Amino acid sequence: MAETATNYLDPKVLNKVARLELRARLVVEGFVNGMHQSPYRGFSVEFAQHREYVPGDDLRYLDWKIFGKSDRFVIKQFEEETNLRAHLFLDQSESMNYAHDGGMAKFDYAATGIASLAYLIQQQADAVGLTMFDEKVCKQLPPSNTRANLGNIFQSLEQAKARNQKTKIGGVLHELASQLRQRGMVMIFSDLFDKPEDVLKGLREIAQRGHDVVVFHILDRDEVEFPFERMTLFLGMEQMPELLVDPKSLRDAYLAEIQGFQEQIKKGCLQHRIDYVRVVNSTPLDVVLTSYLTARAARKKRRK
Repeated sequence: MAETATNYLDPKVLNKVARLELRARLVVEGFVNGMHQSPYRGFSVEFAQHREYVPGDDLRYLDWKIFGKSDRFVIKQFEEETNLRAHLFLDQSESMNYAHDGGMAKFDYAATGIASLAYLIQQQADAVGLTMFDEKVCKQLPPSNTRANLGNIFQSLEQAKARNQKTKIGGVLHELASQLRQRGMVMIFSDLFDKPEDVLKGLREIAQRGHDVVVFHILDRDEVEFPFERMTLFLGMEQMPELLVDPKSLRDAYLAEIQGFQEQIKKGCLQHRIDYVRVVNSTPLDVVLTSYLTARAARKKRRK
Protein backbone atom coordinates (compact mmCIF):
# COMPACT_ATOMS: atom_id res chain seq x y z
CA MET A 1 0.00 0.00 0.00
CA ALA A 2 1.31 3.46 -0.86
CA GLU A 3 2.42 5.74 1.95
CA THR A 4 -0.02 8.53 2.79
CA ALA A 5 0.95 12.16 2.32
CA THR A 6 0.86 12.74 6.06
CA ASN A 7 3.91 10.50 6.48
CA TYR A 8 5.94 13.21 4.78
CA LEU A 9 4.68 16.18 6.75
CA ASP A 10 8.01 17.38 8.03
CA PRO A 11 8.45 21.17 8.34
CA LYS A 12 10.33 21.40 5.02
CA VAL A 13 7.36 19.85 3.21
CA LEU A 14 4.82 22.00 5.02
CA ASN A 15 6.82 25.13 4.24
CA LYS A 16 6.23 24.51 0.53
CA VAL A 17 2.45 24.48 0.97
CA ALA A 18 1.36 28.05 0.32
CA ARG A 19 -2.09 28.09 1.90
CA LEU A 20 -2.14 27.94 5.67
CA GLU A 21 -5.58 26.31 5.73
CA LEU A 22 -4.29 23.42 3.60
CA ARG A 23 -1.24 23.05 5.85
CA ALA A 24 -3.55 22.89 8.87
CA ARG A 25 -5.75 20.24 7.26
CA LEU A 26 -2.71 18.10 6.47
CA VAL A 27 -1.39 18.36 10.02
CA VAL A 28 -4.79 17.51 11.51
CA GLU A 29 -5.09 14.48 9.23
CA GLY A 30 -1.70 13.27 10.41
CA PHE A 31 -2.64 13.98 14.01
CA VAL A 32 -5.92 12.05 13.82
CA ASN A 33 -4.14 9.11 12.18
CA GLY A 34 -1.71 9.13 15.09
CA MET A 35 -4.51 9.19 17.65
CA HIS A 36 -6.13 6.18 15.95
CA GLN A 37 -3.01 4.22 16.81
CA SER A 38 -2.93 5.42 20.41
CA PRO A 39 -4.50 3.51 23.32
CA TYR A 40 -5.25 6.80 25.09
CA ARG A 41 -7.77 9.56 24.71
CA GLY A 42 -6.90 13.12 25.40
CA PHE A 43 -8.80 16.23 26.42
CA SER A 44 -12.17 17.26 25.13
CA VAL A 45 -11.17 18.17 21.60
CA GLU A 46 -9.67 14.77 20.79
CA PHE A 47 -11.02 12.06 18.58
CA ALA A 48 -12.06 9.00 20.59
CA GLN A 49 -13.72 6.35 18.42
CA HIS A 50 -16.28 5.60 15.70
CA ARG A 51 -19.84 4.36 15.96
CA GLU A 52 -22.47 3.48 13.38
CA TYR A 53 -24.50 6.36 11.95
CA VAL A 54 -28.16 6.59 12.97
CA PRO A 55 -30.74 8.96 11.46
CA GLY A 56 -30.62 12.33 13.17
CA ASP A 57 -26.85 12.35 13.77
CA ASP A 58 -24.97 15.51 12.85
CA LEU A 59 -23.65 14.93 9.31
CA ARG A 60 -20.59 17.05 10.02
CA TYR A 61 -19.11 14.16 11.95
CA LEU A 62 -19.47 11.50 9.25
CA ASP A 63 -16.11 9.89 8.44
CA TRP A 64 -16.07 10.02 4.65
CA LYS A 65 -12.76 8.18 4.40
CA ILE A 66 -14.25 5.08 6.00
CA PHE A 67 -17.32 5.42 3.76
CA GLY A 68 -15.06 5.55 0.71
CA LYS A 69 -13.25 2.37 1.76
CA SER A 70 -16.14 0.29 3.10
CA ASP A 71 -19.47 1.95 2.08
CA ARG A 72 -20.28 2.20 5.80
CA PHE A 73 -21.61 5.36 7.42
CA VAL A 74 -19.87 5.91 10.74
CA ILE A 75 -19.75 8.91 13.07
CA LYS A 76 -16.65 10.27 14.78
CA GLN A 77 -17.18 10.38 18.53
CA PHE A 78 -15.24 12.56 20.91
CA GLU A 79 -14.39 11.92 24.53
CA GLU A 80 -16.84 14.42 25.97
CA GLU A 81 -18.97 17.43 25.16
CA THR A 82 -17.61 20.41 27.06
CA ASN A 83 -18.37 23.73 25.34
CA LEU A 84 -14.63 24.32 25.33
CA ARG A 85 -13.36 27.89 24.99
CA ALA A 86 -9.84 27.79 23.62
CA HIS A 87 -7.55 30.82 23.50
CA LEU A 88 -4.56 30.47 21.17
CA PHE A 89 -1.70 32.92 21.81
CA LEU A 90 1.00 33.47 19.16
CA ASP A 91 4.29 35.31 19.69
CA GLN A 92 5.22 37.40 16.65
CA SER A 93 8.30 39.15 18.04
CA GLU A 94 11.41 39.34 15.87
CA SER A 95 13.18 36.34 17.38
CA MET A 96 10.36 34.12 16.08
CA ASN A 97 11.57 34.88 12.55
CA TYR A 98 14.69 32.72 12.96
CA ALA A 99 15.08 29.54 10.91
CA HIS A 100 17.96 27.13 10.50
CA ASP A 101 19.32 26.64 7.00
CA GLY A 102 16.54 25.14 4.88
CA GLY A 103 14.15 25.03 7.82
CA MET A 104 10.83 26.59 8.70
CA ALA A 105 10.89 29.83 10.68
CA LYS A 106 9.70 29.49 14.26
CA PHE A 107 6.84 31.88 13.51
CA ASP A 108 5.59 29.93 10.47
CA TYR A 109 5.90 26.68 12.41
CA ALA A 110 3.95 28.10 15.37
CA ALA A 111 1.31 29.68 13.10
CA THR A 112 0.78 26.32 11.38
CA GLY A 113 0.41 24.64 14.77
CA ILE A 114 -2.14 27.20 15.89
CA ALA A 115 -4.08 26.94 12.63
CA SER A 116 -4.15 23.15 13.03
CA LEU A 117 -5.52 23.35 16.57
CA ALA A 118 -8.07 25.99 15.55
CA TYR A 119 -9.27 23.77 12.71
CA LEU A 120 -9.55 20.74 15.00
CA ILE A 121 -11.38 22.62 17.74
CA GLN A 122 -13.85 24.33 15.40
CA GLN A 123 -14.62 21.01 13.67
CA GLN A 124 -15.93 19.82 17.02
CA ALA A 125 -18.16 22.88 17.44
CA ASP A 126 -16.09 24.35 20.28
CA ALA A 127 -15.11 28.02 20.46
CA VAL A 128 -11.60 29.12 19.53
CA GLY A 129 -9.98 32.55 19.52
CA LEU A 130 -6.62 34.02 18.52
CA THR A 131 -4.32 36.56 20.16
CA MET A 132 -1.06 37.71 18.56
CA PHE A 133 1.53 39.69 20.49
CA ASP A 134 5.12 40.90 20.73
CA GLU A 135 5.83 43.54 23.38
CA LYS A 136 2.09 44.28 23.37
CA VAL A 137 -1.11 42.70 22.12
CA CYS A 138 -1.21 43.19 18.34
CA LYS A 139 -4.47 41.51 17.34
CA GLN A 140 -7.29 39.66 19.05
CA LEU A 141 -10.13 37.53 17.72
CA PRO A 142 -12.52 36.47 20.51
CA PRO A 143 -13.48 32.78 20.79
CA SER A 144 -16.28 31.60 18.54
CA ASN A 145 -17.31 28.25 17.09
CA THR A 146 -18.40 29.54 13.68
CA ARG A 147 -16.83 28.66 10.36
CA ALA A 148 -16.54 32.39 9.63
CA ASN A 149 -14.43 32.86 12.75
CA LEU A 150 -12.12 30.04 11.67
CA GLY A 151 -11.72 31.76 8.32
CA ASN A 152 -10.80 34.98 10.10
CA ILE A 153 -8.19 33.13 12.14
CA PHE A 154 -6.64 31.62 9.00
CA GLN A 155 -6.66 34.99 7.26
CA SER A 156 -5.07 36.75 10.23
CA LEU A 157 -2.34 34.14 10.49
CA GLU A 158 -1.63 34.23 6.75
CA GLN A 159 -1.30 38.00 6.78
CA ALA A 160 0.83 38.14 9.92
CA LYS A 161 4.58 37.86 10.19
CA ALA A 162 7.20 38.19 12.87
CA ARG A 163 7.59 41.89 13.61
CA ASN A 164 10.70 43.94 14.31
CA GLN A 165 9.84 44.12 17.99
CA LYS A 166 11.12 42.72 21.26
CA THR A 167 9.32 40.10 23.33
CA LYS A 168 7.60 41.15 26.53
CA ILE A 169 5.54 38.06 27.04
CA GLY A 170 5.42 38.45 30.81
CA GLY A 171 3.67 41.82 30.59
CA VAL A 172 1.36 40.63 27.80
CA LEU A 173 0.23 37.61 29.82
CA HIS A 174 -0.41 39.87 32.82
CA GLU A 175 -2.63 42.07 30.63
CA LEU A 176 -4.48 39.13 29.08
CA ALA A 177 -5.08 37.39 32.41
CA SER A 178 -7.55 40.10 33.44
CA GLN A 179 -9.41 39.79 30.12
CA LEU A 180 -10.04 36.04 30.29
CA ARG A 181 -13.20 36.09 32.39
CA GLN A 182 -14.65 32.69 31.42
CA ARG A 183 -12.60 29.63 32.23
CA GLY A 184 -11.11 27.87 29.24
CA MET A 185 -7.97 26.47 27.74
CA VAL A 186 -5.04 28.78 26.96
CA MET A 187 -2.40 27.50 24.54
CA ILE A 188 0.70 29.64 24.07
CA PHE A 189 3.16 29.29 21.17
CA SER A 190 6.34 31.27 21.84
CA ASP A 191 10.11 31.00 22.17
CA LEU A 192 9.61 32.68 25.58
CA PHE A 193 12.65 34.92 25.15
CA ASP A 194 11.93 37.18 28.09
CA LYS A 195 13.06 37.15 31.70
CA PRO A 196 12.04 33.71 33.02
CA GLU A 197 10.64 35.18 36.24
CA ASP A 198 8.40 37.53 34.21
CA VAL A 199 7.23 34.73 31.93
CA LEU A 200 6.36 32.49 34.87
CA LYS A 201 4.59 35.29 36.72
CA GLY A 202 2.34 35.90 33.71
CA LEU A 203 1.63 32.21 33.25
CA ARG A 204 0.85 31.83 36.96
CA GLU A 205 -1.68 34.69 36.84
CA ILE A 206 -3.59 32.95 34.05
CA ALA A 207 -3.47 29.53 35.71
CA GLN A 208 -4.64 30.94 39.04
CA ARG A 209 -7.81 32.19 37.35
CA GLY A 210 -8.79 28.59 36.67
CA HIS A 211 -7.63 28.26 33.08
CA ASP A 212 -6.02 25.12 31.69
CA VAL A 213 -2.69 26.47 30.42
CA VAL A 214 -0.43 24.76 27.88
CA VAL A 215 2.93 26.24 26.85
CA PHE A 216 4.42 25.17 23.54
CA HIS A 217 8.02 26.36 23.85
CA ILE A 218 9.08 26.82 20.21
CA LEU A 219 12.81 26.57 19.58
CA ASP A 220 14.86 26.36 16.42
CA ARG A 221 17.13 23.39 15.80
CA ASP A 222 20.16 25.73 15.80
CA GLU A 223 19.18 27.08 19.21
CA VAL A 224 19.25 23.67 20.85
CA GLU A 225 22.15 22.10 18.93
CA PHE A 226 24.38 25.12 18.14
CA PRO A 227 25.96 23.34 15.15
CA PHE A 228 28.19 26.22 14.02
CA GLU A 229 31.85 25.39 13.42
CA ARG A 230 33.53 28.25 11.56
CA MET A 231 33.97 31.89 12.54
CA THR A 232 30.38 33.21 12.38
CA LEU A 233 28.70 36.61 12.32
CA PHE A 234 25.53 36.37 14.39
CA LEU A 235 22.99 39.03 13.45
CA GLY A 236 21.27 40.56 16.45
CA MET A 237 17.51 40.30 16.87
CA GLU A 238 15.21 42.30 19.11
CA GLN A 239 17.65 45.21 19.29
CA MET A 240 20.68 43.07 20.12
CA PRO A 241 24.01 43.88 18.39
CA GLU A 242 25.85 41.81 15.78
CA LEU A 243 28.49 39.47 17.15
CA LEU A 244 31.46 37.95 15.29
CA VAL A 245 32.76 34.95 17.25
CA ASP A 246 34.42 31.57 17.06
CA PRO A 247 31.43 29.27 17.90
CA LYS A 248 33.64 26.53 19.29
CA SER A 249 34.87 28.83 22.04
CA LEU A 250 31.41 29.48 23.45
CA ARG A 251 29.44 26.38 22.46
CA ASP A 252 29.54 24.69 25.87
CA ALA A 253 28.64 27.88 27.74
CA TYR A 254 25.81 28.64 25.30
CA LEU A 255 24.30 25.15 25.52
CA ALA A 256 24.47 25.26 29.32
CA GLU A 257 22.70 28.63 29.28
CA ILE A 258 19.89 27.58 26.93
CA GLN A 259 19.42 24.31 28.84
CA GLY A 260 19.21 26.18 32.12
CA PHE A 261 16.65 28.57 30.63
CA GLN A 262 14.45 25.71 29.46
CA GLU A 263 14.70 23.90 32.79
CA GLN A 264 13.77 27.03 34.73
CA ILE A 265 10.66 27.55 32.61
CA LYS A 266 9.70 23.88 32.74
CA LYS A 267 10.13 23.66 36.52
CA GLY A 268 8.08 26.81 37.07
CA CYS A 269 5.29 25.47 34.85
CA LEU A 270 5.17 22.14 36.65
CA GLN A 271 4.93 23.87 40.02
CA HIS A 272 1.69 25.52 38.91
CA ARG A 273 0.21 22.55 37.00
CA ILE A 274 0.89 24.19 33.65
CA ASP A 275 1.66 21.84 30.79
CA TYR A 276 5.07 22.53 29.28
CA VAL A 277 5.90 21.18 25.80
CA ARG A 278 9.36 21.78 24.37
CA VAL A 279 9.11 21.84 20.59
CA VAL A 280 11.97 21.99 18.08
CA ASN A 281 10.88 23.26 14.67
CA SER A 282 12.45 20.32 12.83
CA THR A 283 9.86 17.98 14.36
CA PRO A 284 6.70 17.21 12.31
CA LEU A 285 3.74 19.03 13.85
CA ASP A 286 1.39 16.05 13.71
CA VAL A 287 3.95 14.13 15.76
CA VAL A 288 4.13 16.98 18.30
CA LEU A 289 0.34 17.10 18.75
CA THR A 290 -0.13 13.34 18.90
CA SER A 291 2.72 12.84 21.39
CA TYR A 292 1.58 15.63 23.67
CA LEU A 293 -2.11 14.77 23.72
CA THR A 294 -1.38 11.07 24.24
CA ALA A 295 0.85 11.89 27.21
CA ARG A 296 -1.78 14.27 28.58
CA ALA A 297 -4.47 11.62 28.31
CA ALA A 298 -2.26 9.13 30.11
CA ARG A 299 -1.78 11.57 32.99
CA LYS A 300 -5.52 12.12 33.24
CA LYS A 301 -6.11 8.39 33.27
CA ARG A 302 -3.65 7.90 36.15
CA ARG A 303 -5.37 10.59 38.21
CA LYS A 304 -8.77 8.90 38.01
